[in-house]
Amino acid sequence: MTQRKRDLGGGGGGGGGGLRGWGAPPSGWLSLLSFAILLLAWLVAFSSRLFAVIRFESIIHEFDPWFNYRATRYLTENGFYHFLNWFDERAWYPLGRIVGGTVFPGLMVTAGLIHHVLNALHVTVHIRDVCVFLAPVFSGLTSVATFLLTRELWNQSAGLLAACLIAIAPGYTQRSVAGSYDNEGVAIFALQLTYFLWVRSVKTGSVFWSVCCSLSYFYMVSAWGGYVFIVNLVPLHVLVLLLMGRHSGRLYVAYSVFYVVGLVLSLQVPFVGFQPVRSSEHMAAAGVFALLQAYAFVHYLRDRLGLTPREFLALFLLCVPLAAVAGTAALVLLTYGGYIAPWSGRFYSLWDTGYAAVHIPLIASVAEHQTPTWWPFFFNLHVLLCTFPAGLWFCLKDINDERVFVALYAVSAAYFAAVMSRLILTLTPVVCVLSAVAFSNVFERYLADENPRNGNNAAITENKDSKRSSGGGRSGKLRKQHVASSSEAGERPGRGPTEAQEKEEEEGGPGIHLRAAVCLTMLFLLALFAVHCTTVTSTAYSHPSVVLTTRGSRGDIDVIDDYREAYYWLRQNTAERARVMAWWDYGYQIAGMADRTTIVDNNTWNNSHIALVGKAMASNESAAYGIMRSLDVDYVLVIFGGVLGQGDDISKFLWMVRIAEGEHPGDVRERDYLNARGEYRVDAGGTRTMFDSLVYKMCYHRFGELQLSARQPAGFDRARGAVIGEKDISFKHLEEAFTSEHWLVRIYRVKKPDNREPLENRLRVHED
Repeated sequence: MTQRKRDLGGGGGGGGGGLRGWGAPPSGWLSLLSFAILLLAWLVAFSSRLFAVIRFESIIHEFDPWFNYRATRYLTENGFYHFLNWFDERAWYPLGRIVGGTVFPGLMVTAGLIHHVLNALHVTVHIRDVCVFLAPVFSGLTSVATFLLTRELWNQSAGLLAACLIAIAPGYTQRSVAGSYDNEGVAIFALQLTYFLWVRSVKTGSVFWSVCCSLSYFYMVSAWGGYVFIVNLVPLHVLVLLLMGRHSGRLYVAYSVFYVVGLVLSLQVPFVGFQPVRSSEHMAAAGVFALLQAYAFVHYLRDRLGLTPREFLALFLLCVPLAAVAGTAALVLLTYGGYIAPWSGRFYSLWDTGYAAVHIPLIASVAEHQTPTWWPFFFNLHVLLCTFPAGLWFCLKDINDERVFVALYAVSAAYFAAVMSRLILTLTPVVCVLSAVAFSNVFERYLADENPRNGNNAAITENKDSKRSSGGGRSGKLRKQHVASSSEAGERPGRGPTEAQEKEEEEGGPGIHLRAAVCLTMLFLLALFAVHCTTVTSTAYSHPSVVLTTRGSRGDIDVIDDYREAYYWLRQNTAERARVMAWWDYGYQIAGMADRTTIVDNNTWNNSHIALVGKAMASNESAAYGIMRSLDVDYVLVIFGGVLGQGDDISKFLWMVRIAEGEHPGDVRERDYLNARGEYRVDAGGTRTMFDSLVYKMCYHRFGELQLSARQPAGFDRARGAVIGEKDISFKHLEEAFTSEHWLVRIYRVKKPDNREPLENRLRVHED
C-alpha cells in the first residue's frame, strides 16, 4: 500500500514520486526531467515579461519604480552607509525626506548587489538595465520556490505544474514585467520561499530549517510591507494546530526559533524599527508564542508529575485560559497606556471596505485600493479561479499539518483579495498551488499506467477472456478472484477500484475513451489558460505608463511620448533648483525623470501637505497663488486627457477636494463643486466654483479654441464626452510655459510678485 501510494503520488505529502504514476522513467531520468521542466518554467517566466522591452525600449514603468530606481542609483554611486543616511532635499519641499528610514531597502540592496557582482566579473551593465530586468529574473526564482512549496504539500508532479502555472499567471505578471521595478518583484519570491521553509521546518522540527525560515522572513521584511501577512499567517497556523490537538515537539521548535530569530532580525530594518514589539499588527505572533510556551509547560508538568488524564485536563483548563486572559489584558493595558500602537487605519480598511472612503480618502483615492469586482479575478486567474477550490478540497480530504497551513493561506488570501484589488497579487500563488494539486490528481488518476501497477493484469485479462467465451457478464467467482488479487497486491480496500472502474476495465473501450476525454479536457483548459496569459501579458501589462499607444483609423499604431517630452523639457529649460507642484501621483516621475524638486510625491506620508496642494488645486487663482508663494512654487504641472480621451487630473479632481476638505473644511467643500443634482460636470451644467478652480483653468486654457474633428465642436472633451462650459480662460498670476504634442502634459510658470504694490492713480482734488 505504501509503495503504491508513493508511486501514484496521490496522497503523499512530499515525495518525489509523483511522476512515477504517469509511467515515468527511472529516478535518474526523473531528476533530469524535473530540472528541465523547472529550467523551462524559469525561461518562460523571464521571456514572457519582455514584451514592453521588445516593443518600446528598456525603461522604468509606472510611478513608484522611478523612486526605487533613483534610490538604487544613489546606493550604487555612494554606498550603503550614505544611502541609509540620505536626506533627499528634492522631495516634499520644504520638508525633505530621510530616505534610509522611510523605505524597505531589500529591493535596492538586491539590485545594487547584482550590479556590483556583475561589474566585479567585468560584465559592464548599467544599473538601469539591472533594475529593468530584476523582476523577470526573480519571477523564475518564484517558480522554483512555488515548486518547492507544492512538493512539500503534495508531490513533485504537482510542484512542477505549479511552477509552470505561476510562471505565466497574470495575477503575478502584472507586478513583475520588465521595467516594473517595484518591491513586489522580489517580495513574492521571498513570500513563497518563507512559506516553503516554514512548512519544511514544521515537518522536520529542525533548527536548521527554522533558522533558514527566519532568514527568508528577514529578507521579506526588508523588501515589502506585506511581511505582515507572514507574521500573522504563521501564528494562525500554529494556533489552529493547537486547537486541532496536533501539538508536537516539531511544531514547538519550529515556531519558537522562527519567532525569536525572526523578531531579532526584523528589528534591524530601519523602516520597521520597533514595530514588531510595539505595533498591534504584530501582537498575534507574540500572543501565540506565549500560548505555545504555556501549552508546552503544561505538557511538561504532566510528564514530570505523572498526572492522570483527568488531572491533566483540569490543569490544562486552568492554566491555558488564564494565560490567554492575562495576555489579552496586558495587550489592552499596554495599548491604552501608549506602549503599543493601536490598529492603523490601513488595517481597518482591510476589514471595513467603507472605512477608508470615510476616514482616509488618501487611501481610498488609489484605484488599486478599491474593492474589486468579479472581472479582475477572472482576468488575472482565468480557469484557475474555478479549479483551485478542487485542490483545496483534496487537501482538506487528506489533511495533515502542512495542508492546514495551505488551507488557511487560501482562505485568508481570498478574503483580502476580495477587499482590495491590489491583494489579488497575494492570492495568485496559492491559487496556482491548489490548482496544480487539482490538475495533478486528475492526471494521476486518468493517466496512470494500470497494466503493470498491481500485478493483476493477468486476472483482468482472464476475466475478459472468460466474458468473451461465455458471452455474459462477470460471474461472482471471477469478481471475488479480482478482489482477492487486488488485496494480495497490497491495495487498500478503501482505495480499490469501484464497480464502475471494474466495468470499464472489463469492457476496455469506454474506459479508454473516458480517460482520453478527461485528459484532453484538462489539456484544453491548460492551453486556454496559456493563451489567455500570453494575451493579457502582451496587451494589458506590457505598456509603460510613460509611453502610450493608440491605434489609428487605418490600423497603424501611434506612439504617444508626451510624458517624457514634458519631463525632458523641465530638465532642459528650468533652473536646477526649480520647484514643481503637481498632484502626488506624478512626484516620483518628476524627481526621477526631470530631476526637479517636488512638493509632494507618492510616499504620501504627510496628509496635511498633500491636502495643502489639493486646496491650491481646488481654489481660485488668487487663493492658489498665495499657497504657491508660501511653498516657493516655480512651476505647476497638470495632466489633461481631453484630447486623447485618457484619465487625467479632472477625473481625479474630486479626490483632491475630499483630501483638502479633510484638513481645511472651512475653505474647501465638495458640495460646492457639484451642481444642484449632485452631479460632477465640466460642461455648461457645472458650477462656478468648479470653473474658477485652478485645475479647471490650467487644463482647459485655450482648449475652447481647439476643434478636434469636423464632427465635434470646439472645446469638446473626449474624456468626458462633453463641450466644456467655460471657454474664455485667462490667467493673472500664471502663464503657460509648455504643452506637450497631444496636450497630455501642461506646465505653467508661476509669476513672481512685483517689487511693490501698484499705486492707484487719483486726480488731485483741490479743496476750496
